[in-house]
Amino acid sequence: MRYWEDFRVGQTFDLGSVTIDGDEMVRFAERFDPQPFHVDPVAAKDTPFGGLIASGWFTGSIFMRLYVDAVLTGAASQGSPGMSELRWLSPVRAGDELTGRLTVLDVAPSSTKPDRGTVFLRGELLRAGEPVVTTTFRGLFGRHPL
Repeated sequence: MRYWEDFRVGQTFDLGSVTIDGDEMVRFAERFDPQPFHVDPVAAKDTPFGGLIASGWFTGSIFMRLYVDAVLTGAASQGSPGMSELRWLSPVRAGDELTGRLTVLDVAPSSTKPDRGTVFLRGELLRAGEPVVTTTFRGLFGRHPL
């Protein structure tokens, strides 16, 4: 079990990799973000992207899955009060291989709930070592039982 005390400033986590499945990417966009450059290959050619790209929300979901599998499973996670930043730096396309990385920016015990603390985090999805998605957010984690 990973508790709040187990996170250290500067610590990094390799979240693993995923190859973007084009059918899954389009199905997500059809349901949640049906803009032409996400769902229509013909119309997407006439956009600034020159073809289909993943919805940013899809890439955010990819990051979340990698984060859950690599860090939150087996952790005393108590959710998150939210993000302070989410940036889509470069279009993601079917077939891209993305690697997740998480860095601990800061840790702070709760001032009102002694059984938990906050971990300030920076998440990234990288393609060939270059970030395509970045986010900063806070995670709440239970403290180690006495």
